[in-house]
Amino acid sequence: MAEPDRPVPALDLSADAVAITQAICDVPSVSGEERALADLVVESLAGAAHLEIVRDGDTVIARTNLGRDRRVVIAGHLDTVPINGNVPTRFIEEDGRRVLWGRGTVDMKAGVAVQLKLARELAEPVVDVTWMWYDHEEVAADLNGLGRVLRTRPDLFAGDFAILGEPSNGQVEGGCNGTLRVELRATGRRAHSARSWVGENAIHKLAPALERLAAFEAETVRVDGLDYREGLNAVFVHGGVAGNVIPDDAVLTLNYRFAPSRSVAEATEYVRALFPEYELTVTDASEGARPGLDDPLAQEFVRAVGAEARPKYGWTDVARFSALGIPAVNFGPGDPLLAHADDERVACDEILACERALRSWLTGGSH
Repeated sequence: MAEPDRPVPALDLSADAVAITQAICDVPSVSGEERALADLVVESLAGAAHLEIVRDGDTVIARTNLGRDRRVVIAGHLDTVPINGNVPTRFIEEDGRRVLWGRGTVDMKAGVAVQLKLARELAEPVVDVTWMWYDHEEVAADLNGLGRVLRTRPDLFAGDFAILGEPSNGQVEGGCNGTLRVELRATGRRAHSARSWVGENAIHKLAPALERLAAFEAETVRVDGLDYREGLNAVFVHGGVAGNVIPDDAVLTLNYRFAPSRSVAEATEYVRALFPEYELTVTDASEGARPGLDDPLAQEFVRAVGAEARPKYGWTDVARFSALGIPAVNFGPGDPLLAHADDERVACDEILACERALRSWLTGGSH
């Protein structure tokens, strides 16, 4: 007989941000399975009289209503990519630093932990704050919890500036690249593989596309003072019928990460022009976001946290805020290069430094 599910321990937001990070990382929340963690978030904030709590599915929103002149939205996603033997988390030593190892430590539960602690403790921030913790960020854009809430409660997105707690090495990363996934389809004619000359091999017809991709050199595009590096890569190949059949259909899936100076439509036409002989189908697309660092509030934030402004190469939900006309940046602990890695890990002192910097800015102190 299977053991009954064990109750998840309550989340103690009076602990330090490192302990909170470990606690929420040890609650599995792969995309589509965020319910237990969302429940904990609601329970941990329930006694905070300064917060209005709104829940939409497994997205939790908590906001102050203090009548401040400015409102800031601070958001983070609760989900992770699939676990691969890297939960529960553990502490290790690396280059003389204490490091927390495990799934979600970088992307992005360390950022979420910082946000939860500050949301609970800061009853009188100098700006009104809307805190958002949402589901389904690591999967297709149409499932994203922020997108869902934007459709049903757009009023909750009112703000003058937005911060996403995505990993940025504790620096400020402005805007983000856009992302486009397309399928290139090749067709042929089935035949017995012993008489292959009778058929047309669809898989072989993908060879020119693969050769073109292998020789492709990605551009680096300067946008509003920041350099965004693009990328175009094959990520899936599908085809084949049986071990003795010449395939009549094959599909190559590409992912194009494009600079925020391009729109999705422009990125699609760019890829189409590279592969004109193939049937092309767009399967997923998200606009990028320009840095927005020319906004006075964004500049104030960069100065206050003592950070260096950099570009964000990966797509993040800053793009949703940018599309609403709200300047948005990424700011959180963790090395983006370790996001999704099986040895994902974050330095504990970086978590605490991000907490101090964000706390100082929200309370009007100096970093």
